[in-house]
Amino acid sequence: MSPGVAFLFWSLVLFEVKHFVCDFVLQTAYQYRNKGIYGHPAGFLHAGLHAAGSLPAVLILTETSWLAAAVLAADFVVHYHTDWLKEQINKRKALTVKDARYWWVFGADQLIHQMTYVIILAVLARAANL
Repeated sequence: MSPGVAFLFWSLVLFEVKHFVCDFVLQTAYQYRNKGIYGHPAGFLHAGLHAAGSLPAVLILTETSWLAAAVLAADFVVHYHTDWLKEQINKRKALTVKDARYWWVFGADQLIHQMTYVIILAVLARAANL
C-alpha cells in the first residue's frame, strides 16, 4: 500500500470511529430531542462535536490551517442540516421505528454523513496531490 493510500485509509477509519462515538455514544437525549428545532443549541452542540471529532482525521492529510478550517466548517454545516432535515421528515410524516420509511430516512441520513467523509477525503487528497 502506498503511503498516500495508507493516509487516506487511516483517515477514513478515524472518521468512522468519530461518527460512531459522536452519533451513538456522546449524543445525549437533549441533543436528540432538540436537533430538529432549527437554531437550537443542541443541534449546534451535536454538529460541533462532529466537527471537533473530525480534526484528527483531517490533520492526517493536511497541516494547512485554512483548508482544515474550511473542511471542518463544511462538516459542521452538512451534519447540522442533514440531522435537522431527518428530524423534520420524521416529525412531518409522523414516522416511528415501526415504519419502514423511518428506517429509509435513517439510512439516507447515515449515507449522507458517510458521503460527506468521502468528499472531504477527496478534497484533502487532491490538495495533498495524492
